[in-house]
Amino acid sequence: MECDEKDQWEIVAEIEKDLRYISGIIKQKGREILSNYTITPPQFVALQWLFEEGDMTIGELSNKMFLACSTTTDLVDRMEKNQLVMRVKDSSDRRVVRIHLLEEGTRIIDEVIKKRQLYLKEVLRNFSNEEVCLLKKNLIKLHQGMREE
Repeated sequence: MECDEKDQWEIVAEIEKDLRYISGIIKQKGREILSNYTITPPQFVALQWLFEEGDMTIGELSNKMFLACSTTTDLVDRMEKNQLVMRVKDSSDRRVVRIHLLEEGTRIIDEVIKKRQLYLKEVLRNFSNEEVCLLKKNLIKLHQGMREE
């Protein structure tokens, strides 16, 4: 059945289901890739935030990851022990401690993200350039709409 023949609620329900399945597949593929590394999925998420946003406090990282500060502290302790991150005092306020991504953490994140991108590129191999660009444009629009909520 074509989209224009369906009720909008039915279409929205199908989109939500597709996004849920896509998210699950991406998460599973990500875990498969991570199994070759010495980090856990939550550590990957933490490293990814630091990679994308730069140094941040435990509280800021906790908020980004929707975790309790105590849980994030334990996560950072393990990553610091594995020399993926380092705690550094803020240059403008020495009472503030920021989590800084180290070279090994950057290397792992870079490698894992590239492998995830290669996986997605392979999945998209049967899409035309126009279809890929339209998908990108619509995902950006969906993401912006969700961020505004």
